[in-house]
Formats: sequence, C-alpha cells, structure tokens
Amino acid sequence: MALRHSKTPKSIAILFIISITIIFFIFSIFSSQSSPSSPSFIISKTQNSPFIDYSFVSSLEKFLKSNLNKVVEEKKGNGDEGIVKKLDNSIWEIENELFYDKDSVFPVSLPIKVYVYDMPSKFTYDLLWLFHNSYRDTFNATSNGSPVHRLIEQHSIDYWLWVDLIAPESERALKNLVVRVDRQEAADLFYIPFFTTISYFLLETQQCKALYRDALKWITDQPAWKRSQGRDHIMPVHHPWSFKSVRKFVKKAIWLLPDMDSTGKWYKPGQVYLEKDLILPYVPNLELCDAQCLSETQSKRTTLLFFRGRLKRNAGGKIRSNLVAELTNAEGVVIEDGTAGDAGKAAAQSGMRKSIFCLDPAGDTPSSARLFDAIVSGCIPVIVSDELELPFEGILDYRKIALFVSSEDAVQPRWLLAYLKNVGGTQIRELQMNLAKYSKHFLYSHPAQLLGPEDLTWRMMAGKLVNIKLHTRRSQRVVKGSRSICTCDCRIPNTTNSSPLS
Repeated sequence: MALRHSKTPKSIAILFIISITIIFFIFSIFSSQSSPSSPSFIISKTQNSPFIDYSFVSSLEKFLKSNLNKVVEEKKGNGDEGIVKKLDNSIWEIENELFYDKDSVFPVSLPIKVYVYDMPSKFTYDLLWLFHNSYRDTFNATSNGSPVHRLIEQHSIDYWLWVDLIAPESERALKNLVVRVDRQEAADLFYIPFFTTISYFLLETQQCKALYRDALKWITDQPAWKRSQGRDHIMPVHHPWSFKSVRKFVKKAIWLLPDMDSTGKWYKPGQVYLEKDLILPYVPNLELCDAQCLSETQSKRTTLLFFRGRLKRNAGGKIRSNLVAELTNAEGVVIEDGTAGDAGKAAAQSGMRKSIFCLDPAGDTPSSARLFDAIVSGCIPVIVSDELELPFEGILDYRKIALFVSSEDAVQPRWLLAYLKNVGGTQIRELQMNLAKYSKHFLYSHPAQLLGPEDLTWRMMAGKLVNIKLHTRRSQRVVKGSRSICTCDCRIPNTTNSSPLS
C-alpha cells in the first residue's frame, strides 16, 4: 500500500514524459529504416517537406536572398587559336587516360561532368532581380493573352537547372548523375546560364536585342565554344521567341526546347532536331493532385471531356476553332474560353479535377502547357497535335498516361466523343494510376529531386554524349572539299496521321 501511494502526480507526469520519449525514439528508428525507394515514402517526403520548393517565385526569393551581393564581373573571352589548341590537347589527355583505364566506361561514365559558365551578372543575376522586383507589376501586363509573369514561370527551366548545378554538392540529390566541374578540360558538357525568356519579356525590344548580341559575342568568344563550335554547349531557349534574333549563330549547340515546329515560323530548317536538342516540359501552373487526391476526387469526375484556354490560336493551333465548333454544347463536355490569371488558374484546376479526360490540342506551336497541367491534375490528356514532340520520350511511355488522336479524326462529326465513350473503365483507371505515378517527372523543384524533370534531363543528356563527341571530332578533322558534315536534317517529320508520306 505504501508503494502504491508513493506514486505522486509529479512522478506520474515524469513517467509519462519518459514513456513518450521512448515511443518517439523507437518510431524514429523505424522511420529512418524506411526504404527511400518506396513510392509512398517519396511522395510524402516530396510533397510535404518544407525543404523542397516547387514554386518559382518562392524558390527565387530564397535564392536571391542567399546571393544578395553576388556580382559577376565582365571578363572578356580569349578564344585565340593557341588557347583553343591547348584546351583541346588537355581534353585529349584526360580522355585518353580514361579510355585506357580498365575501370572506366568512357565516354559515357557517370556522373556527367558539366562546366557552368560564370557569365557576367547582366545575363544572370540582374535578370533574376528584374523579374523579382517587377513580377507583381506585370501581373496584368499580358502578351498574346497570358500574364507575362506566368509565361516566364512556365518557361523557367533555365532557372531550375542552373540553381541545382551551382548548389553545394552536399545539398544535391543528383550528384551521382551530374556534377559541376571547375576545369573546362574535365567537362563533358558546358552550361550557358543566360535567362533568355526573362530578357525577352521584360526588356524593351532594342535593349533585349542588344543584350542578345552581347551574350552571343561572350559565348562564341569562349575557347571551349570555338573548339567544338558549340556542339557540347547547352543553351536554354525554352520560349520559342527567346534569343530568336541571334540564335541562328548558335544552332550547333544543344537547345533546351518546349517542342519542335515544322512550320518555319519559330525555328528555321536545320536549327532544331531530336538528335541534337532536348525537349523539356513546361512548368505546370496547377497544384499536384497525387494518388490520394485522385482517389478522393474519383467520384467527382463527372465531366467526360474538359478544355479551358484560348479558343483561337495561330499556325498549328487553328484546329482549336474546329474542335470547339464540333464539341460545344455536347453532352458531358465543358469548353471554356480563358487565360492563365489567378481566376483562370482556379477555374482550370477545378475543371480538370472534375473531369476524366482533358483536351490538349496544339497551340501556336505543337505543344501546350495544358498537357502538364492535365498530368498533375490526374486528368487523362487527349492529345490532338500531329507533330508534337514530348519530353523524355526516350524514358517515358506517354501511351500509358494519354490518348493520341490525329487531327483528321478529331474534327470528324461526333467521332471524338464516340471514341472517348468507348474507352473502358479498366483502361481509364490504369491511365489515372499511371498519371499519379508519372506526375513527379514534371515537378521542377529546389533542391532537384530524383526522377524529377532535372534528373530526367541529365539521363537524356547522357544518351547524347557519344554522338556529341563524334560530331565534334568530325568537325575538327574535315578538310576543304570533303562532304558536308551530317546534321540529321533529312528526316521524316513526326506525325500521327495514318500515312506519314501523304
């Protein structure tokens, strides 16, 4: 009895605290042993961690604060013949040593080694500050119907790749795939961190063109550029208008693009092709609807087909008006005219989360940011764009998450709705499950995440390295009068038409 009464309220409280501490300790041990390869682990960490930022504006704010006084002085390039030859000899010595190393798998050994140019601030930090200090003022300043700040955000791949490359290695998840090197002779590739989209939209036309000319001179004066004529240089030109006035002079570089256009309006013949360039996804405008969200919204997806956007576009996007005429007032179809402001974003997100299928027709170019909004919303894309090229298609199979319809079929009376109504419930569920799985491949973030778009960019880039070295070597030894260097210009365009030769 004496022992029983010795447990005072104070001692009980102490025992309670100790018990809670022990339970928390045990839970921590088990949590630390959880497999990081588990999809549920990745999703919870990726979506809920306060250390991962998926917002361009928020991430930029933190980046600029941490580089508040960062200024890169103007340094003139020195690409005279002697320096270029010295660099070439240094690269050969390193490659030769790797080639004969029994433990090496040269020329595609990982991690990929990237030299990031330290360009003058007017091409990098000054432009980021310009956006940061003015994006609120440009919210309603539209270009071709969309908010300027949103166009910059959806084409901000140059920012996401750059901030990952220059981050401390201890903070990077992709260091086994790609690393930044300090010596040019050690590099597989060279990254040009010029923010072409920001300069295009936020500078006056003549000021922008002058900056483009300055950037062109700076880039082409570099010894590494002269050595390869830019073939091993990565040039982010993700908006189809960016760098347009001078990009014909850098057409041998690896361009990071949203798509490829065959009309000649955006890219001239011979400037872009899949063997050389890389297609990267737009930054999604909508919030992620993950597997749990998809499950919760399943019963609310009562709309068969949804589309919200500009109903009339130029060039390849002219099909939109035909589709609108065919689908307007059809049962189970919602067609809305709208742009990408805050109200439009909310309406698009609500509409996509209430729909089974989302129509994705070509815009002014074959691609559309709407595709990636549909993917992260769990809405099955119905792609009507005959010459569309897709990001990371060497890795991802888009047939598992989308339906592809030719323009010829889509505009036939009542054809498209009949086709969609004939898609079975089992196939719909499989497509939706794959959307939840694939969505992480399109979410740019800082720090960059494994299997995110930055990761897949470098996986695709690794596949280009041997071809880059091949064409660089050929260009260095070709003599006057020899046959022209192969540029892969002669190719059959991508098309979903039944007869590609028609």
